[in-house]
Amino acid sequence: MFYCYVLQSLTKKEYLYKGHCKDLNRRLQEHNSGKTKSNKAYRPFIILYFETFNTLIEAVKIEKYWKTAAGRRYLQKKILVP
Repeated sequence: MFYCYVLQSLTKKEYLYKGHCKDLNRRLQEHNSGKTKSNKAYRPFIILYFETFNTLIEAVKIEKYWKTAAGRRYLQKKILVP
């Protein structure tokens, strides 16, 4: 099983990070321990939203979609982020 997820920074609430992984709890720990350089300054994180998929290809496709304008609108409706 694969996950596509949205993390929210607890220090800068407007910062959202979108990604995909196979183990969601392990990945959250990696983000919060600073192993991800791109968002190290925004730690700690919480999981705001996630969806599950059977294949890696599906998860990557959705992650790419979420990073588009239409995908951001979709997420705003799903998670009610202003």
